[in-house]
Amino acid sequence: MASRRRPADSVKTDKKKKKKKTTTSEETAELCSLVGDEQVKKSVQEAWSQRTAHTQGDLELDCQPFPHCIIKNFLGSETFVENLQRELMELNFHEKSNDLYKFKQSDDLKKRTEPHISGLRAALFGRFRSWLGEVLQVELEPVVDISCAKYEYTDVLLCHDDELEGRRVAFILYLVPPWQSSDGGTLDLYTTDSSFQPQSIVKSLVPSLNTLVLFEVSPVSFHQVSEVLTRDKCRLSLSGWFHGPSLERPPRHRGPPIPRSPHLPRDETLLLEWVNPVYLDISYQEQIQEEFEDSSEIQLKGFLKEEKFKEVKEALAQIQWTKRGPPNKRCYEAATMNTLPQCVKLSTPMCCGELRRWSNGGYTLLHDTEASRAEYALDLVLPFCGADWQSEFGGFTCYVANEEDEELLTVYPEDNSLALVYRDKETLKFVKHVNHKSLSDSENSLTCRSFYDFSFVYYE
Repeated sequence: MASRRRPADSVKTDKKKKKKKTTTSEETAELCSLVGDEQVKKSVQEAWSQRTAHTQGDLELDCQPFPHCIIKNFLGSETFVENLQRELMELNFHEKSNDLYKFKQSDDLKKRTEPHISGLRAALFGRFRSWLGEVLQVELEPVVDISCAKYEYTDVLLCHDDELEGRRVAFILYLVPPWQSSDGGTLDLYTTDSSFQPQSIVKSLVPSLNTLVLFEVSPVSFHQVSEVLTRDKCRLSLSGWFHGPSLERPPRHRGPPIPRSPHLPRDETLLLEWVNPVYLDISYQEQIQEEFEDSSEIQLKGFLKEEKFKEVKEALAQIQWTKRGPPNKRCYEAATMNTLPQCVKLSTPMCCGELRRWSNGGYTLLHDTEASRAEYALDLVLPFCGADWQSEFGGFTCYVANEEDEELLTVYPEDNSLALVYRDKETLKFVKHVNHKSLSDSENSLTCRSFYDFSFVYYE
């Protein structure tokens, strides 16, 4: 490609422009007066160490279900807040989606030179870090760990404790428009049991403009960002961690293994009664086997005879359901075994099996898996979901490589379509969070769509 040298005057002009563009002035972020008050600092320090509640002006310390501090009007200037919002909204955001969350996030802000972003960063990791370290009586490192997040309709961050080596205090600064609890996007705090597993939400904090929330990262600091339910607002926030010596953690809890049953040969006439005859044809079975061996997954549509499929679908309404947790691993409903009608009673030949119901808020996370306990496993899922279930609702199963973000396979629920997936212990799976779109608007009231599936894992 031909190129031309620009005139000298043009080069000089461009250099001047470039120099001007990269020259920025940092705006000073004035923090609320409470942070500079020695008496307030001593009071908060004493309350935090004794795990007692304390309120003073715009500052509130609550120790239930775990210690957390809320500071309203954190930044002293409304103009600074408005300019900070503007700079943040002009950043590039990346879609983040996996088993745990769905939202948009900026790159790390530690090198951003915008005047209000850099000014806030200097205040947080300078004056405020010193204040916080004295309150907690711990040496916090001058490490910048901060990014911006945008949560919009159906975005969510599921239950977790923020545990990672070196993280000592988590913080969130909200930069939202007027917000109500009905908009979703609340910061939900969980109680924990004697095994340090999350149980239930006991407090929900509604985002509020220019409010800072912080808490120590600990074995009991389980929290979530509930699904955003408003279509018209953006839940904008700055969040990150102050680093320092981690709190001591107990050994990670591991639940008991799911019981497995030995194989019991069954009368093959049962297959003739239930299964679509096309799948009992030997030549078709050979074709299925070849395809399955080639790709390790297959979906067998119309697997059950139509009359049997309808029989089971009608019987599902008679079943009682029990919610399964803990929420840092899973959230869905499993059938209560003694309420199962005869036509859906489960047997488990060398496998673990459940009849599950999925509705708004249901999910499983990657570490809710038995894969590490077997070299190879075969997943079998038979959904009953109806024609109105859409992929955008969630509830689909994703397979990923262990410790990698790469998605290997996604299996969407489809009526009477048997899915088989053969995997090794390095392949993990999760069921994507069922979002607010799964609710249908019927005469100005929301009704809950749901679907069912028979889920089995066969082990070698």
